[in-house]
Amino acid sequence: MAERAQTYKNHTRLLPPFHFFVLPVLLANFVWSLYRLKAWNYSLDGFLAVAVAAALLVGFVSVRIFALTVQDRVIRLEEQLRYARLLPADLQARIGEFTIGQFVALRFASDAELSALARKVLDEKLKERNTIKRLVKNWKPDFLRV
Repeated sequence: MAERAQTYKNHTRLLPPFHFFVLPVLLANFVWSLYRLKAWNYSLDGFLAVAVAAALLVGFVSVRIFALTVQDRVIRLEEQLRYARLLPADLQARIGEFTIGQFVALRFASDAELSALARKVLDEKLKERNTIKRLVKNWKPDFLRV
């Protein structure tokens, strides 16, 4: 993949087969199953169709959430190692104070600006990922996200 400049505005990743095919099809199937439930006068087959459609939708969304959770845990580990290498001693002692969300947001900060941003995040108790990402001036791209 050819690397392009990454910024806050273009850093999110959509996976077209998942976001534009699988999810819409599963959602349409669920809505259609609800329609059939009513059309079939709330029969057992209708309830079963709704249950299966809901299970498929919830299952696929859960799989996506599982992958993102594992990704966040890996990012936390990578960032802990990076912080141990780059942060001054007083901030290294505070690495345990960072939340996973803060690690995930700060991963885009360049090495040069990490110390100042890390200090700001902890001192001002910034928790919102998007707020932290907007503070990054020199964006360190991440093209390997799930």
